[in-house]
Order: sequence, then structure tokens, then C-alpha cells
Amino acid sequence: MRGLAKFVMNGRKQAILAVVLLGLVPLVYFLNPVVVGLVMLRKGTQEAGIVFAWAVLSIGAHAVIGDFIPLIMLCGISGLAWILRKTESWEFTLLAAIAIGLAVEVYLRLQPLVLDVLFLQMELYLETNNLQGLQLGGEGVQLEDFRESLTSFLGAMYMFVAIMLLMLARWMQASLYNPGGFQQEFHALRIEQKVAMILLGLMLLASFQVLIPQTWILYLILPLLFSGMALIHALAAKKQLSSLWLAALYAVLMLPVVVNMVVLLALVDSWYNFRKRF
Repeated sequence: MRGLAKFVMNGRKQAILAVVLLGLVPLVYFLNPVVVGLVMLRKGTQEAGIVFAWAVLSIGAHAVIGDFIPLIMLCGISGLAWILRKTESWEFTLLAAIAIGLAVEVYLRLQPLVLDVLFLQMELYLETNNLQGLQLGGEGVQLEDFRESLTSFLGAMYMFVAIMLLMLARWMQASLYNPGGFQQEFHALRIEQKVAMILLGLMLLASFQVLIPQTWILYLILPLLFSGMALIHALAAKKQLSSLWLAALYAVLMLPVVVNMVVLLALVDSWYNFRKRF
């Protein structure tokens, strides 16, 4: 990745060549917005705008065949890079990333055919096995309810990916011009008390489905999850713990109970500020 960063930073032609080639290859096209984000972070809006235009032409081929998600990711990550450059605040940038998840969810709802194939197969399976619905916790959960949850889950997943790709762009920038700078930024990432209270309040509203769909809790959790992981990384570095501890944490991070513990840690940190005390 550092080699790609050096190539892109050599000049506008190299950056344009990179986004054009990366945008045409399936899966690899996710590196397309990383390049645009890198240019945005380092050189600003004017230069990034030119590279962005070429990136749209390249990645637009996927939109032509009906897949708009790469285009949403390109616009979203470019926007996040602009916000990070202007505000120098990871907290605000993480909150802005919620818009990407919501944009993906809206797209999936406007284009239901994207998920229709999956749910057609599930319906056939249920009919074959004479099942009326999915069973969860002793209560019947209809397939339509599951579809609602999955749609928001996919939106949150793309929000997570967008944040990770932006962090990759920031790391690439730091590796060339400020070695170790990204690590310092990430370790300092923290959700302030007022913002944490707002997120917590919105999560409570979503839990009772007041004004906010319950499935949107996923979007509200992610900024706190990244804040909690940043704190853990900072404490591990300060205590000089083995990287195996972090590897073990990431191995169990898919468990909901672990995610809840990390989010709770981030909420406590917003009041207590562990970094100043250890």
C-alpha cells in the first residue's frame, strides 16, 4: 500500500491512472476511493476534484450495470476525507460516516432486486421445510422482518468499510509524510461526553422504536466502537502489551457481548478520559 501511495503522490497523471485501473476491477475497485481520499487529504479539494472526476468515469461502469454501491462509497469516502482535512476531527468524521450507511440502506430499499435473489432462495427453503417463519428466541420472526434487519446490517457494514478505507488513506498519507502520525491520531480518537450522550439517547429511542427504526442502532454504535478500539490500542501501546492481546480481541470482536463491552468502554471513557489517567 505504501508503494501505491508513492506512485499516486508522484503526480496527477499517476493518480488518474491508478483510479482508472482500480475502478475497473471487481472488489479491487474499493481502492479507488482510497486513492481519491489520499489525494484529498494531502493536496486538497482542487486536485482531488480532478482525480475524483476520473474515478467516477471509471467506477461508473458498475453503476451502468445496476450496482451503485461503489459510486456511493466513492462519493462517501471522498466526502469523509474532505471533512477530516477541514476539521482534523476523527470524532466528527465518524459521525458523518453514518450518512454513508444510510445512503446504502436507502439504495437497497429503492432497488429491492439487489436482495430479492437471496430472499427468494430463503422463501423456497422455508416452503420446502414447511416453515412459516424464522424462529428466534421462541418467537416467530417473519421473513420480511429479517429483510428489514439485514438491509440495515448491510448499510452498517458498508459504513464500517468506508471508515476503514478512510483510515487506510490516512495511514498511507502518514507513512509517506509523517511516520507514526496515524497511530497517534488513532490512539487519541475519543467521543466527547456531549456527543456520547446524544448517541446514547438516540440508541434508547431506537430501542423503543420512537422516531428511529430499531435497526439504526447499528449506525449509532459504530462511532463508539471505533472509539473503544482506539482506547484499547492506546492503552496496549502505553503498557507495551504484546500484539497477541489485540489479535485475541479482534478474534472475538464478532461476538455481540464483546462489541457491547467495547461500546460501554467508549461511553465510560467519554466521561472518565482514561488516556489522561494512565
